Amino acid sequence: MKYTVSLEIGLPRERVVQLLADQELLPKWLRGLVLHEPLSGVPGQVGTKSRVVLQMGQQKIECIETITRREPADLREIPKHSVVHFEREIVGAGMWSVVRDRLTEAGPETTLWASENECRFSSLLMRLVGLFMPGAFRKQSQQHMEDFKAFAELGTDVREAPEATRPRRATRSNVA
Repeated sequence: MKYTVSLEIGLPRERVVQLLADQELLPKWLRGLVLHEPLSGVPGQVGTKSRVVLQMGQQKIECIETITRREPADLREIPKHSVVHFEREIVGAGMWSVVRDRLTEAGPETTLWASENECRFSSLLMRLVGLFMPGAFRKQSQQHMEDFKAFAELGTDVREAPEATRPRRATRSNVA
């Protein structure tokens, strides 16, 4: 399954890229993030592997993320007409995915973020989810991008969202 989502962020590209690359800021905009733990490599650099745990409703998802591309390597003073690339491979129980993010200048104070996603499923359950609910993956990706936009432009922290829109924290009673 492949899909692309995109949006414009009302900040200069260099600022957007620096915010996206800062691993310490992930909990502020990545809804449901329980853990992002580097296992090997230098955080944010190509080749780095990290354990990622997300809580989505009643379901806890654990996977390994590997950064496969980051161009340019130095995110300061990016040439005006160049495209910034962030790519990662994500492997979890019954699934593999790759995310290819491209950030371009849409204007002097505006950044276009396009995210191309590809998912493959190996378990029967995940194949069924992919077959019958393909829109759920696109919707989740779009939500993460919108959460980042709100964080970058307004300082909105998803952990401070109203209870109805915030994911439930993992407890012994709600994690299988």
